Amino acid sequence: MTTLPVYRWHLAPDGYATFRQLRARGLRPGGQDVAAVLERPRKRRGPLCAYLYRVDLAKPVRPMTPAKWAALARANTARQVCPNCKRDAGYRIPSSLGMCVPCADAPELAA
Repeated sequence: MTTLPVYRWHLAPDGYATFRQLRARGLRPGGQDVAAVLERPRKRRGPLCAYLYRVDLAKPVRPMTPAKWAALARANTARQVCPNCKRDAGYRIPSSLGMCVPCADAPELAA
């Protein structure tokens, strides 16, 4: 069993990147294992960790297919329909409310 190298925040060598950094470059890990761990100390809770991947082994991001675009559009549309009044709210319904804002405010207005 091998242990991963641990680097402090802002001290990782060149050639390593987090998932978000890879994505910003148009890359993905491409099935490679985590190469290192980036650790940021925190006072009250445990350390904040991020996984690092090797940039030279990363692969380009797969392009979106028409079927994926259609599925994403259906999912976004479903998140805009209020389960209470069944109307399209015109925005993504907050998960904290679980319904559109007019339906969530209606009990307060009646009182």
